[in-house]
Amino acid sequence: MRSMKKLMLIAILAAIVIVSAGTVSAGWFDFLGGDSGNNTNANLTGQEVNLAAAASLKNAFDEKLIPMFQEKYPGVKVTPTYASSGDLQTQIENGLEADVFMSAANKQMNKLAEEGLVDNSTNLQFLENKVVLIVPADSNANISSFDDLKNISGNIAIGDPESVPAGQYAQEVLNNTGIWNDVESKLSLGTDVTAVLNQVAQGSAECGIVYATDAKSMPDDVKVICEAPDDALKTPVIYPVAALKNSTDDNATKAFMDFLQTKEAKDVFVEYGFTIHE
Repeated sequence: MRSMKKLMLIAILAAIVIVSAGTVSAGWFDFLGGDSGNNTNANLTGQEVNLAAAASLKNAFDEKLIPMFQEKYPGVKVTPTYASSGDLQTQIENGLEADVFMSAANKQMNKLAEEGLVDNSTNLQFLENKVVLIVPADSNANISSFDDLKNISGNIAIGDPESVPAGQYAQEVLNNTGIWNDVESKLSLGTDVTAVLNQVAQGSAECGIVYATDAKSMPDDVKVICEAPDDALKTPVIYPVAALKNSTDDNATKAFMDFLQTKEAKDVFVEYGFTIHE
């Protein structure tokens, strides 16, 4: 009789364990910090990454990188703001909600770092670019070098050196080739490098000075005449990236910064004409 009762008790306990096993195991797995499928991604659900990036990065981010990141982290929303690096610097100083800043020059990143707005532990010298001279794709202008700009009669589009890194690089090239005084009156200043590119593509400027990556984005509309001579550009075209100290969703920001440094993300930047800074 006692054996019978013992067997019945064992059977009842076994049934309880079988029925509740899935719930208990899953609950304990989560409690212990396990990943029952995509727990890391789930922890980021509802978070947002506000990206402030130089205008020359727009195509790479919008067309490839942001969709790739959001496929990997579907619960995270990425909201980009594109403008000249100088404008973005000013906006961040004035309270722009930004978690990650990617500048087209060190000048703007360094200024924000001096003001205590950058998480310096994340500040990375990330990409390199080239400065090129372009003309409309159907142009027959007699231009084969920067020195030829002294002889043209039309407008030369560059970014505004006051706020646009591409314009600052253009000014440096024109100064170091000794032709700034000859061409200054012909300059048409754009609010960012995309505006410069569009001026040339639409033919409102006879030529322009942009990044190689921008020229590559519109091969049917503009053609590259030449790169800036090595001795004319003393400052390398470096794109730094960093998290900002006022970042609100630190985990999502870290995930985004880590993603940018993966091979798959770096391959996209290379595809769009950038060089990875080593």
